[in-house]
Amino acid sequence: MDATITTLPPTLKLKIDLTDEQFFQMCQRNRDYRFERTASGEILIMPPTGSDTGNCNFDMVVELGIWNKQTKLGKGFDSSTGFTLPNGAKRSPDASWIRIERWNALTPEQQEKFAPICPDFVVELRSPNDSLKDLQEKMQEYIENDAQLGWLIDRKNKRVEIYRPGKDVEILNNPTSLLGENILPGFVLNLQEII
Repeated sequence: MDATITTLPPTLKLKIDLTDEQFFQMCQRNRDYRFERTASGEILIMPPTGSDTGNCNFDMVVELGIWNKQTKLGKGFDSSTGFTLPNGAKRSPDASWIRIERWNALTPEQQEKFAPICPDFVVELRSPNDSLKDLQEKMQEYIENDAQLGWLIDRKNKRVEIYRPGKDVEILNNPTSLLGENILPGFVLNLQEII
């Protein structure tokens, strides 16, 4: 028997008609994959990150978590967390954070699944195979759906794009740290080992 080898794109896009519950169950039954769904219903299947990117993401989430434990201003989330944005898209930022009063306004049932809320703060860490254009569009989508601050960390080009509502994207070349501004007061992300 001859084997056929197929090379798939880094991110696979499928159009399957699923209810929100069916999509949630599919994600639960296939935990080795990371799924997102666009506002138009297109399902994105993303491979796990490489070890180096995963380590950088871990460091980033740890720093956010330490700040959050100290301030108790909200809830922080890692890359395995899905959210249902107001436009209907199901997205999983690499790191995210929601103000405690917004999180507490959700019912326990809403908190249990893909919470119907866009995080106040989102981070996407570009992996070597990620399309910069796709990530930029995703960041814009977060801002259009109520995110107040977003960081697109592009390790390949040693730069960060900062997204804010109603403002042009700010680009920082080879920064050593990022400030959480008034959204994450006092939070500083050290980028020296990330970029």
